[in-house]
Amino acid sequence: MKVAEFLSYLNSLDIKLWLEEEKLKYQAPQGAMTPEIKQEIGTRKPEILTFLRSATTPSKPLESVINTVARTEDLPLSFAQQRMWFLYQMDQQNSAYNEALTIRLTGRLNIDILEQTINAIIQRHESLRTTFPMVEGKPIQKIAPSLKIKLLVINLKDISQDQIDKQIIKELQKPFDLTQAPLLRCTLFDLGYENYILVNVFHHIIIDGWSKGILFKELSEFYQAFLSNSTVDLPELAIQYADFAVWQRQWLQGEILENQLNYWKKQLTAAPPLLELPTDKPRPATPNFRGHSISFQINSELTEKLKLLSQKSGGTLFMTLLAALNTLLFRYSGQDDILIGTPTANRNRQEIEPLIGFFVNTLVLRNSLEGNPTFSGLLQQARNVVLEAYANQDVPFEQVVDGLEIERSLSYNPLFQVMFAMQNAPLNALELPDLKAQYLAVENQRIKFDLSLVLEEIETDKGAYLEGFWEYDSDLFTPERITRMVGHFQTLLKGIVANPQQTVGELPLLTELEKQQLLVEWNQTQTSYPDHYCIHQLFEEQVKRTPEAVAVVYSGQQLTYNELNCRANQLAHHLQALGVKANSLVGIFVERSLDMIVGLLGILKAGGAYVPIDPTYPSERIAYMLDDSQLAVLLTQEKLVTSLPQHQAQVICLDSDWKEISTESKSSPITSLTPENLAYVIYTSGSTGKPKGVLVAHRGLCNLSQAQIKLFNVQPDSCVLQFASISFDASISEIVMALCAGARLYLGTREELQPGQPLLELLQEQEITHLTLVPSALAALSSENLPALQNIIVAGEPCPPSLVIQWANGRRFFNAYGPTESTVCATVAQCFEDMDMLPIGRPIANTKIYILDRYLQPVPIGVPGELHLASVGLAKGYLNRPELTDSKFIANPFSQKLSDRLYKTGDLVRYGNDGQIEFVGRIDHQVKIRGFRIELGEIETVLNQHPQVKEAIIIAREDQPGVKRLCAYVIASQNLTVSQLRLFLQEKLPQYMVPAFFVLLDAFPLTPNGKIDRRALPQPALELEEIRG
Repeated sequence: MKVAEFLSYLNSLDIKLWLEEEKLKYQAPQGAMTPEIKQEIGTRKPEILTFLRSATTPSKPLESVINTVARTEDLPLSFAQQRMWFLYQMDQQNSAYNEALTIRLTGRLNIDILEQTINAIIQRHESLRTTFPMVEGKPIQKIAPSLKIKLLVINLKDISQDQIDKQIIKELQKPFDLTQAPLLRCTLFDLGYENYILVNVFHHIIIDGWSKGILFKELSEFYQAFLSNSTVDLPELAIQYADFAVWQRQWLQGEILENQLNYWKKQLTAAPPLLELPTDKPRPATPNFRGHSISFQINSELTEKLKLLSQKSGGTLFMTLLAALNTLLFRYSGQDDILIGTPTANRNRQEIEPLIGFFVNTLVLRNSLEGNPTFSGLLQQARNVVLEAYANQDVPFEQVVDGLEIERSLSYNPLFQVMFAMQNAPLNALELPDLKAQYLAVENQRIKFDLSLVLEEIETDKGAYLEGFWEYDSDLFTPERITRMVGHFQTLLKGIVANPQQTVGELPLLTELEKQQLLVEWNQTQTSYPDHYCIHQLFEEQVKRTPEAVAVVYSGQQLTYNELNCRANQLAHHLQALGVKANSLVGIFVERSLDMIVGLLGILKAGGAYVPIDPTYPSERIAYMLDDSQLAVLLTQEKLVTSLPQHQAQVICLDSDWKEISTESKSSPITSLTPENLAYVIYTSGSTGKPKGVLVAHRGLCNLSQAQIKLFNVQPDSCVLQFASISFDASISEIVMALCAGARLYLGTREELQPGQPLLELLQEQEITHLTLVPSALAALSSENLPALQNIIVAGEPCPPSLVIQWANGRRFFNAYGPTESTVCATVAQCFEDMDMLPIGRPIANTKIYILDRYLQPVPIGVPGELHLASVGLAKGYLNRPELTDSKFIANPFSQKLSDRLYKTGDLVRYGNDGQIEFVGRIDHQVKIRGFRIELGEIETVLNQHPQVKEAIIIAREDQPGVKRLCAYVIASQNLTVSQLRLFLQEKLPQYMVPAFFVLLDAFPLTPNGKIDRRALPQPALELEEIRG
């Protein structure tokens, strides 16, 4: 680090070094001159002396003199004032930039002397007499020759503290008009009994944090002098703020400006525009600047350890805390490129130290956590970033933003949205005769950034501790989230001092109570179930209980439980004679029929695992599944044989071969099966374009049947619709919940199951009590005249709340979730009409949920992570895909059993405060457009809130190579226009989340199992705004 950078950094800490008779002298605020800084000054003393000697030469631009300028000409704004003026123009009623100095006074107060004191300070500092009118299209500083204010006294005797606080906040939130003097208000609340609160409110454009210390000092000096009728012992001010503003604009140009601006361009190029912290509410299109704060302390023991770590690393406490904040934001957001703003006092010249005014500048500190560095490594990086930033601190933030030519938005702050500050401006004790004075930190309830962390080191006899507060945007975050964040920051700091060599991704984040809650309490799902049974054996037990009850119905045909059992047994014996045994893979290639259920049960009873193949599939996909599974036997129907591609399996036709099969015994066959043996292999879509076979055992299927029978209250008099294609695992869920409960299973024909009127008539005629559908299929139905329907289960897609409102009245409505790899269903939520967002619920019996980040660390409540499942229903893996199996089924780090596994679902979810799991989206459905990470589900949620929208989905299209654009597909009432939809979203979402195209459809294209077929959605016409289809 160059000596100039080091001295610039010391300046940022308000540590001043100078030469006096060839001796090095310094001045520093209390606590600023840490042992490590003093040691480095001593080590570098020779080069510091050389630099300071050269800095006194007239050629040094930094040391150019600030001269007083005539007040007859128009006076420019300083760069900081210009930035503040620009923000004011964007929203003139915004009080977020009101600065308060609030003091509690106890004792004998002379109100007249206090008013005289305030006016004396106003007369001493031109900033307090300045306004900012427009002249010839430009703002200027207009300084009133004199200005006196009247101290407003308000009687609040015998008023509650809550009412007092409301009065103070009311004063703080009154906006200022920058063209009208004064830009300050002073109000004295008389609480009675010699108790007062003095509330001084200033617009930030005339004052900064450092200025408050000057105000404290001068309030003491003037009040004491006026009370005792003596002379004020304050030196004359050599210059005023306007002189600095003129000098700054003359000095900060040419080579000086170019060199510093070049640094910032290089440092901040290609920076992410937004830190994607998880929020509790969607980011509004235009911020309201509403906020709150939560205070906290870091005890002296931890503070001392942090200071010691800082010293050992050659840095400062600020650097260590900055690195810790980077780590926290990294763990919350998942982003490894973090930008944080920090204010700098910008008072690096002796003549401006005693001035009241707005000198502060904002620096952007960018750190990379790519590659999961150790905390020590990150701390060294943060140290270098801070030093380089302070060496280039003179360029105003606005010029940095303009120089980068970044896209601006009203919905978020440019470059950074999180501010970090350590208070080190001197705040002198307020000493007033006959009065006890106490500074009050009052919450303005107006914020400037999404999140701000402010810390101050407090010295006591027992050692120093840190006091601070988190200020947050209440339109984005809830108090509960920020309270948790405070705890996570403390836990993180403890982990850092305990092991700074730990990688940032593995440092502890959750408190012990949270870990207990997330990992243990919310996973207490252990429930007894028939774990020594196979699924067909559970069916056989039901046959014993209700042999003559109707088991399955199809197109006017039906089988009782006993008839179904006997037919399945005959088929099982036949299959065993053909060599089918435990774990043999047997295909079933049939149309919807009674044969389908008989074939499925027969395979299971023979000991085999069924492999369903839908006859409607493309021949290429059927051929791949036959080849990949290497079936020994294939069950089909005579009319389908000719449609089969070439294969090696022995074919049995359940219709034409039944005469031979029916000669077999009707008794249950003997097998050596255990619950660990395979029950079925379901092929699901694969990322390579080839489907993958998921190997599912009996144990999970038995657990699923019992869990669903209990959850959905399936009774012997229930009627369960079998809707899903047998090639999808939802079908086995429908089958086993009916046949293991003694209920009636209704197999609809393909024509009866068409979403809309055909399906509605089926539900009415067959008095279906339990219905499982994907939301898009349910949306096509009318909820009228279905008195028998008592339980609705939606699954397979995110469900809009509008469906619950339509269907839940008088019924139970469930939102179920689960991948094939966890035996159909892993979580279930009962949904109610007052829910704004439908959760996917809690884990079913004998299932555990772990929401983890990329380093397999549990994420906090409300923070998205990948859903990992541990369950008796976990699949054994993928057929013929050992590498994929190893990558998706991993060792369970939360279990002491080496054999326990977790399944990585690839789904992003998060815990709600109540322990319900909320689905966020697929990890591979997150898209980046123009640098913004966008979760498509968030846009869908907002769009579905429009009263005329029935259903909406968002996709990111890349119709032109390298150009991704958001496209909304909407089913809505005919009189809804694209312009109305666009305006609706623009009022609720940032511009980057508003789709470029809208396509209005009468219905969505569906896949064979009723899910929305995203690949079949029409391409928007690029030259048109609106499409109807």
